[in-house]
Amino acid sequence: MIVHIEVLDLLAAAAGGFLGATFGALVAFVFTGFAVLIGVAALIGSGDAAFLNSIAFGPFFGPHISFAAGVAAVAYAKRRGWIDSGRDIVTPLVSLAKPSVLLVGAVFGVFGYLVAQVIAIIPWFGSNTDAVALTVVISAIVARVLFGKTGIIGPHVDGATGWKRFTPNAQHVWLAYQQRPLMAVLLGLFVGGLSAWASVTLLDAYPDAPGVIYLGFGVSAVSLLFLAFAVEVPATHHITLVSAVAIPAFLGVSGGGIAVVLIGAVVGAITALVGELFSRFWLIRGDTHIDPPASAIWPMTTVVLALGAVIS
Repeated sequence: MIVHIEVLDLLAAAAGGFLGATFGALVAFVFTGFAVLIGVAALIGSGDAAFLNSIAFGPFFGPHISFAAGVAAVAYAKRRGWIDSGRDIVTPLVSLAKPSVLLVGAVFGVFGYLVAQVIAIIPWFGSNTDAVALTVVISAIVARVLFGKTGIIGPHVDGATGWKRFTPNAQHVWLAYQQRPLMAVLLGLFVGGLSAWASVTLLDAYPDAPGVIYLGFGVSAVSLLFLAFAVEVPATHHITLVSAVAIPAFLGVSGGGIAVVLIGAVVGAITALVGELFSRFWLIRGDTHIDPPASAIWPMTTVVLALGAVIS
């Protein structure tokens, strides 16, 4: 196995990580969403996926570079005592006026680029998972080990052990308004179903442009801008992304578009639950951010693609 690395891309990844740290992880990811929407529009208009691949998912705004860099940089800033929370993915870190924080972002931008390249060449797995999402998780775990103090899973504030350790409370929480299983399932079914429908519709209209399935993901990513203004919108990008991935994977099943959209909706519901489980597993008690949506995206993508290959 040979990892193909371009020096120019390494330099771009360093700059992308630096920029992600200046914006802060959340705003950097919102820019990913805008770039995805522009990339999908360019793909529809010209058939060229270069903007989508190189800008939205590449060194400029690829989450494994820009978002992951923001996560690592704020963890470092917390370790140095320059910010109140290592899980603060909202504050633009340039506001701290600490060059070393932004340089940590640059280092993790390069790290994210290299890790994704390695994942992509793993036989079968590399082409049947989401290397970007997995890299986001790996990068966040490394950042927690280097800069955090709680360990990977983290202790419960009340000293709870066993399964009770993973129960959310007022202090240990991700997004309280969507953490109940019923709410997660409903979000997954309806938002995932909508993303699946859009994917079926756009693939039917533009069969030679498979990247059009990322429309729902782009909308979900942009919607998180409202979280920066304390507007409690749901995090749905893991739902819309995996539901969309299910569409080309299951297009060969009988029943046509209706069956495939229903599959996408069910996949969305399961992905929503998996995201909530990961939030309980290693986010809510930790002192740095390990992203629940990214944690759900890569295993669910692998499951969906594997099942799709077997069934279709």
